[in-house]
Amino acid sequence: MSENSKLTSSFNLFFMKPQTSLLIIGGGILGAATAYYFKRDNPDKEVVVYERNEICSGNTSLAAALLSRVRAYKHVIPLSLETYRVIPELESVTGSTLPVLYNGAIHIASDSKSEKNLENMMSAASEYGIDWDYISEKKSQQLVPWLNCSSASRIAYIPGEAVTDAYLLGTLFANAAKKLGVKFFRNQEALSILISDKRVSGIKTNKSIHEAEITILAAGAWSVEMAFKIGIQLPMAPVRSQYWITQPSSDTFPKNSPSVIIPSAGFYSRPQGDSLLFGLREPNPLAIDARTLPSEINDFIFSYDEGFSDLISSYEKIVPFFPGFGDARIKNYVAGFSCYTPDNQFIAGKVNGIEGLLVLTGCSGAGISIAGGIGLGIACLAANKENPFDFSHYSATRFGPIDPFSKEHIEKCAAARSGKTSG
Repeated sequence: MSENSKLTSSFNLFFMKPQTSLLIIGGGILGAATAYYFKRDNPDKEVVVYERNEICSGNTSLAAALLSRVRAYKHVIPLSLETYRVIPELESVTGSTLPVLYNGAIHIASDSKSEKNLENMMSAASEYGIDWDYISEKKSQQLVPWLNCSSASRIAYIPGEAVTDAYLLGTLFANAAKKLGVKFFRNQEALSILISDKRVSGIKTNKSIHEAEITILAAGAWSVEMAFKIGIQLPMAPVRSQYWITQPSSDTFPKNSPSVIIPSAGFYSRPQGDSLLFGLREPNPLAIDARTLPSEINDFIFSYDEGFSDLISSYEKIVPFFPGFGDARIKNYVAGFSCYTPDNQFIAGKVNGIEGLLVLTGCSGAGISIAGGIGLGIACLAANKENPFDFSHYSATRFGPIDPFSKEHIEKCAAARSGKTSG
């Protein structure tokens, strides 16, 4: 090929403007889920997903993946129920099987505040027909040998809760979407959102311009800066989530034992084979200005001591419930950024005054379990159909004018993670 031909080819590649019904920025679990539902329900429409790296290789792959149906906010429960419902459907479409462990979950209250929250959560569970019961200290230890509930005022057990692998669930959505005809552009970065006269028309990538009728911004923690460049202040910040995995011990950590959530101790856990995966909601989690995020999350240093200082500071709260905590041998440390809002709720839907754009971010540590419902809801909005779920709590402008890069705002988002009470 001559040099002139190469230049002509490069010129045409950059300036081609394919028209697409739906373009999604971000190939994590939320982008993949939205793509699946939209294409399933609108098979004649073209859908494309742009991902800067590999599909579900960012924060999705780092999630602890407790598939908690019962949460602090009642309106979130139907979103999680849809995730449970859709898994067999995705397996049927792809011909593959997702490893899901229906191990149940134990929620522990040890003070008046957590007891009231627990009562409200269990009341909401009953409304949605989710089986649960209050259990004794003895029963809790039979289910979870390492657990000591002698200081608990209420112990609730939800037998149908599950855990999975977040990366595998995300790629299951993606593979199902591909089967239906969704196009995924990997290793292609969305550099900017194209907007004119308050209408978004697509994106500029590192390789081309791609126009679309509707664009969905689902780029996780990177959504804040992308939105800011077109005048949208998303009320969230990247806040570190971290967890540890112990050395295997089948006697102490049975592989089918329930997940455990203890809000007063800022502690949660789930089985990981014969090991225990546990995480903290520490008082002052690392939270950063979204503009300082690296393009590759694996390059970021989340903790210089693999969270050991946080384990020490939380020791006194945890050890009454986990007497062997100090003797647990750590095998792995995992950390990533979750997108927290000041009220621990999603950002999902239209942005006032901007046409052709939907936002889907601010997962607040619930993105894996809620992916089904939130993806279906956004897909319906993108198709201009009725949303089967209540998104009234998820407006991007619910806090009024904010500076997403201010210290005050970032600290509010960090505090939201510290005060989280459910899975």
